[in-house]
Amino acid sequence: MKSFEIIPFDNQYARDFYELNIEWLTTYFYVEPFDEEVLSKPETYIINKGGHIFFAKRDGIILGTVALMPTQNPKVFELTKMAVRPNFRGQQIGQHLLQHCIDFAKSIALDALMLYSATKLENAIYIYRKFGFVKLELEKESPYQRSDIKMELKLTT
Repeated sequence: MKSFEIIPFDNQYARDFYELNIEWLTTYFYVEPFDEEVLSKPETYIINKGGHIFFAKRDGIILGTVALMPTQNPKVFELTKMAVRPNFRGQQIGQHLLQHCIDFAKSIALDALMLYSATKLENAIYIYRKFGFVKLELEKESPYQRSDIKMELKLTT
């Protein structure tokens, strides 16, 4: 059972969005210049472009976050910037955030969600597959140097 609420972006949580993602990136990879720019200005790069950011919150504490960013295809959004506080990992918070994004995407009639990840993140790849994401061909000019896999979840049949 979920013991937290999922809330939409509010500027008061912009620092949490930044810190959660920077911690995750420095733990597993490194912070690319594009990451720093997007994470520092989530309203500019995500919200104002028609994207969405969600937070898992309990007792006034932000436990995790995820974003949906528009792509060149208006019916496909990128699932990105998902991070959970280290001391709350393993409690399925990321899975609840992922399900929330899927439900939200269906509610706004998107055709698909896509994401970039890294195969070294075996647990994440397993969870994405469990939720129905399938591997796509990764373009040569991937937006993230660290990604070596691209996945998509079709939302329409």
